[in-house]
Amino acid sequence: MWQLMKLELRKAKLGWYIRGAIIANLLIACFFVVFMGFIETMEGEVPFTSIDEAFIVIGALVRATFIIFASVLIVRIIIEEYKNKTISILFTYPIQRKKIFTAKLGIIGFLTFFVTLLTNIFVAFVFLAFNAKYHFVQGDVTLDLLVKQGLSMITFAIAIAGTSFIPLYFGMKKKSVPATIISSIFIVFLISSHNPVVSIASIVYIPLTLAIIGVYIAYVSIRNIEKVDV
Repeated sequence: MWQLMKLELRKAKLGWYIRGAIIANLLIACFFVVFMGFIETMEGEVPFTSIDEAFIVIGALVRATFIIFASVLIVRIIIEEYKNKTISILFTYPIQRKKIFTAKLGIIGFLTFFVTLLTNIFVAFVFLAFNAKYHFVQGDVTLDLLVKQGLSMITFAIAIAGTSFIPLYFGMKKKSVPATIISSIFIVFLISSHNPVVSIASIVYIPLTLAIIGVYIAYVSIRNIEKVDV
């Protein structure tokens, strides 16, 4: 399976994904710092009530970004190959379709998990560094806080990796690129809303539930791949 995944990675030429992820890291970090400075300077208000709230917003932005990235991966690795009929060449190899499809989904899941986690850590580090100097948000950064947030980042990254498979269902129905992307945007709206009164973005059970649904969709897609027309 690992060999199949390496072959898929070479074939997919994911340099665009790495470049996009790096640009997204920089944009999210810059936006976050500039946003905090703008609110405090222009409005005279504290941008967040606590460091915990800042972490919630960081996590929401990161998860929203890489759910959409995952849908683009699905398009590039799966949907476009069906539309262009190039996947039929893969299916002529003496390898089970299920293994090929599992390798493709494995790449999507692992990339989404690792990039979401690493981006979350990077943006959080940038926030803490600037906050230590400019004191945008009041509060102490303790070891307990860092451990709690680290565990939260890992949990949410796992949840988003599973959730990222949901657009596959909509994309595979008619091999539709727009359906794949649009469904990911709906998911972003569903799990990323935040305000001081009600914060959906802080409720881990919602993306975990969606992750279970996403993993089930991936399982059914793999199980039924022999029946899907190329």
